[in-house]
Amino acid sequence: MSHVLLAALLVASATATAQTSPQKTPVPESGTPASAQPAPATPAAPAVATPAPAAPAAQSAPAAPSELTPEMQAELDRRLEAAKQEMREEIRAQMATQSLGSDWQQEWTEEKRKLELFTLDGYFRVRPNLFYKFDLGKGRDTSLFPTRSETENTQAGANMRVRLEPTFNVSEEVRLKMQVDLLDNFLFGSTPDLTLDGGRNIFGIFSESQDSSASAVTALRDSIVVKRAYGEVSTPVGILRFGRMGSHWGLGMLRNDGNCLDCDFGDTVDRIQFVTEPFSGFYVTPMIDFNDEGATSQQVTGDAQRESFDYSNADDSHSYVIAIARRDTDQQAKDKLENNQGVLNYGLHFTYRTQRWEEENNTATLTFVPRDATLYVPDLWLRYEERMFRIEVELAATYGSINNRALTLGDASNPSQNQSLRVLQFGGVAQGEYKMLNGDLHLGLELGFASGDKASGFGYFQRSRTVNPNGRDVGLPQYQCGVGGCSDNAIRNFRFNRAYRVDNILWRELIGGLTDAVYVKPNVKYSLADGFDLFGSVVYSQALYAQSTPSTVNRSLGLEVDLGARYETEDGFVAGLNWGILFPMSGLQEAPNSAVQREFETAQALRGTLGIRF
Repeated sequence: MSHVLLAALLVASATATAQTSPQKTPVPESGTPASAQPAPATPAAPAVATPAPAAPAAQSAPAAPSELTPEMQAELDRRLEAAKQEMREEIRAQMATQSLGSDWQQEWTEEKRKLELFTLDGYFRVRPNLFYKFDLGKGRDTSLFPTRSETENTQAGANMRVRLEPTFNVSEEVRLKMQVDLLDNFLFGSTPDLTLDGGRNIFGIFSESQDSSASAVTALRDSIVVKRAYGEVSTPVGILRFGRMGSHWGLGMLRNDGNCLDCDFGDTVDRIQFVTEPFSGFYVTPMIDFNDEGATSQQVTGDAQRESFDYSNADDSHSYVIAIARRDTDQQAKDKLENNQGVLNYGLHFTYRTQRWEEENNTATLTFVPRDATLYVPDLWLRYEERMFRIEVELAATYGSINNRALTLGDASNPSQNQSLRVLQFGGVAQGEYKMLNGDLHLGLELGFASGDKASGFGYFQRSRTVNPNGRDVGLPQYQCGVGGCSDNAIRNFRFNRAYRVDNILWRELIGGLTDAVYVKPNVKYSLADGFDLFGSVVYSQALYAQSTPSTVNRSLGLEVDLGARYETEDGFVAGLNWGILFPMSGLQEAPNSAVQREFETAQALRGTLGIRF
């Protein structure tokens, strides 16, 4: 901004000089300046008719050097106004940059661009994949993965996604951000132009084209899904965000926005939040989340001509959240590491959530069930890093109570259906990484655990999820209550976020997410060339309670080996290949009282990724 100030000072100086220069003094006919004439004290005598001396040639010039013509004055005014305008824009941009300098990295530390009305980020990906013997050789009836028949061992295909993340810059301080997915995880060839779907062919063999996807017509979802939309306002004391946005904290074990190129899931919340920095490097973020508003006016009245509103506040579930963190920005952390300094970041994310009543599901009439539920969710995160190593830990817990477990209003007063439940869950993950060979070789170790429950089923899905019509439930409520009361009224199984990847087969595909288990994962990554990485890991998983496994008597679940390669260019092209093999263990075997006992077979997965970031 120095060159703008200098220009403004020069212009201002020229203006001042012009305004303070002696004004052009009238020259008497004698040609002598008036200041040189004696000031008569008495009326002057009549002038003597004497010819006046000729004026010097220099005094006959049309204007003094200090005089500005109208054209010169107009040009000077124009330049001065332009300099002022440029200076105003520079100051406004500098103030905006300074206000963003205190941004919290996880929430709003993306590098500020020169103001443009519209910017667009995102990616396009195509993922071919091949699954082999995901039934582990157990057949269709006892498999943890949906299979067509015992003789069909291979499932293969490809899917795609286009993710658009536009930003509308209303000004340097006010922005509207969105996330829109197109053809989200649509399988190649899943919408052929058949007569059943309004196409021209009866037999699929004649299909030459794919129809546009329409929910409940040609696919289970629409071609375009608006996932997030929120406003962002920069103020001198922090950032205000409001709308539907992603939620992420720490390593993403519990809260994960799912923004990675290979992610399928992610947390999206309706939230109002404000991020401020009361002390340098310390950030405080109060938030209000609207988790479940229950019945709406349109649901009750069906009146599309009226503005939709919350029909009752009694059935709302809201979260009151406070996040306090000590964080360095990316640039600050980079500078410290380059100067051989350690980088220590840490924080606490605490949630308090309540719900008094809950709308009854699957009913033709609107009814409410008393719930009287309360949850407390503390989440601690710490990261320490130096040039050659990194240690990162996240620990979280969920505890509280549900004072009435009834699912219908009729059962709310039934002593065998309205018992209270206790919630006590905890989990954690720790990652360590050591760098060698000038940072090209990374040796790592990851440990993770999620509390479990002795109830049958892994419990990752609270509502029963049957894989096959005659298959096994991999998700159960994890409490056991009946007419005589509750033999187990506690929900103890902690659940990792589905977007947090532990492996490629066991937890990602067969069970759905980590719960009721502990795992050990040594891993390695080597940068073979700029942008080209090779990586691998070995994951050993074991249940905390044998009663929750398919075997009901053994805890060992499996040993999985995952290998991969990834290539990424500076202009956004990404290509990757991953191969995994799972060696199942006794915990996945049939229960001892099963009529049929079969030998395990190893499962394998081959995944490819082709993508373009922009």
